[in-house]
Amino acid sequence: MLEPVPSVGPAELAQGQKALVRDLAWASMSGAFSGGVILVAFALALGATPLHVGLLAAIPFMAQAVQLPATVLVERVRQRRKIGVLTISAARIVVLAMAALPFLPGEGTALKALIAAQVLICGLNAVGGCAVNSWLHQLIPHHELGNFFARRLFSGTALACVGTLAAGWLVDRGSPGQPLHAYALAFAIAGVAGFVSSFHLSRAPEPQMQRAGPEGDLARRLLEPFADRNFRRLLVFLAAWAVASNLAAPFLTVYLMQQRGYQVATVTSLWVASQLANALTLYLWGRLSDRYSNKSVLAVALPVNFACLLALVFVDGLDESWQLPVLYAVHAVFGVVCGGIGLAVGNLGLKLAPQGRGTAYLAAIGLCSAVAGGIAPIVAGALAEAFQATELSAVVRWTSWGNSSEISLVSFAHWEFLFALAALLGLYVIHALSRIDEGGEVSERQVVQEFALEAWRSLNNLSTVAGALGNLFPFERLSERRKWWRLREAGNR
Repeated sequence: MLEPVPSVGPAELAQGQKALVRDLAWASMSGAFSGGVILVAFALALGATPLHVGLLAAIPFMAQAVQLPATVLVERVRQRRKIGVLTISAARIVVLAMAALPFLPGEGTALKALIAAQVLICGLNAVGGCAVNSWLHQLIPHHELGNFFARRLFSGTALACVGTLAAGWLVDRGSPGQPLHAYALAFAIAGVAGFVSSFHLSRAPEPQMQRAGPEGDLARRLLEPFADRNFRRLLVFLAAWAVASNLAAPFLTVYLMQQRGYQVATVTSLWVASQLANALTLYLWGRLSDRYSNKSVLAVALPVNFACLLALVFVDGLDESWQLPVLYAVHAVFGVVCGGIGLAVGNLGLKLAPQGRGTAYLAAIGLCSAVAGGIAPIVAGALAEAFQATELSAVVRWTSWGNSSEISLVSFAHWEFLFALAALLGLYVIHALSRIDEGGEVSERQVVQEFALEAWRSLNNLSTVAGALGNLFPFERLSERRKWWRLREAGNR
């Protein structure tokens, strides 16, 4: 049933594309009820410390390393649909089993089981993603990629937003007096939605897998990128960006719930605001990235991103009636600039990897991003525990005859230290970016002007959605790069 077929006709291709659109829609619904804000909120309800939250945030990054041996598995077994459907379905069995976690006896047992479950889920999804991405790369014709992924990501983003809002409402109001029971129901819904996704995924046809280049190239040439001065600078930039972004981003939910005191439904609505802003502007960044350099886009988006992080520090000093609207605005700006950053970072890495020798270069990018992105949230969690009872204030004191008054200019407490630290590291990220030679850079002012112009042109067509980016450098691209080069060499002969 899951075997590859010798060829895929137009009718089978059209049916497969519809199945893949439904697959991502249901997968997004599953993720909305079992990941992101809901996962962090559940961990906090189980008594998770900042270090536990950091570990949960690090697991998906660390799991990306599993894609390296998964590439070998895919090339040897050569049945990507079978590997993808079976491993992803196994991950969803674990998601469904998480519904039993609130009922486990013993203090701390459920939290330990949650962490173990996330290791299994992320590892299985990494193997499945390796197989599925390679499969889709061959199945979908290149001239249809834009339209197909636009439809697929539009449905995925829409269902993710609806599902996240519904999950937030369920947790806050679904089980009065027994909040953990609401999480059990959310995980059960996620598991069922995941199985529906797997069903649609299994209905897409898989063409026979093409032969790859010689095995062993990756191991022999893995050190090549580090001898390339410009590419080495790119690796430093990517590692710095992964550290700076993951020092703060995984803990936004914790900050909003614990320090700001918002309910899960409010936090999920903030996430949705960010996703909608991302979806509505991502294609604008794509046009600018094609027209100008990726460095120019990053030179605009990165400072705004770190300024938003720093802005979170000052929210507490605002009038209470203004705090939530400002947080919505900050999250919307986050969504806009993160779309540009993700797109430009991905394009920059692919652009600087030499054609024909890209296997080792893309492997180096993936490894650096995974290691740096995995270590950062764990370190941030440890720092957050150290800052738990710490406060730093800048105070101006005015003393005159018989009178004395003080005004607090800025105050840092607990999570705000992480946001300020990430913003400071952002200065080094911008410096590391400036050392990369991409060629064709233009001024930041011109990029801002063009972005505003593109946005104005698009006001009458806001339905164009590019969707959220997935993993920027999945390891399965390594085998695809080898296949492309071998075919090119054969054509030159």
